[in-house]
Amino acid sequence: MEQALTALYGEDQVAAVITLKVDTKEADRIATEIAKFEVIQDVFLVTGDTDIIAKARFKNYKGLKDFVLSNLAPIPGIKDTKTLMVVTTYKEGGQSRAQS
Repeated sequence: MEQALTALYGEDQVAAVITLKVDTKEADRIATEIAKFEVIQDVFLVTGDTDIIAKARFKNYKGLKDFVLSNLAPIPGIKDTKTLMVVTTYKEGGQSRAQS
């Protein structure tokens, strides 16, 4: 799977939405810590099956993988993460994106 993703995304910039389940008592601390990373664009504390949603942009797929393993995984209080790679952006920052 990883080789397929690397072949598909290669060195192209990658955007991702990362959902996190965390220890509820630690949610504010974890969200604040995640927000400090330069690659993170937005962080939301939410209700439902997920506690925190973070939107991030990476130079390439390897950058995304390295971030999740090296920066997110060690943060105490994170129980689970899911990384959703953006395939196509239709609207971002209030602006529609032209499709080609």
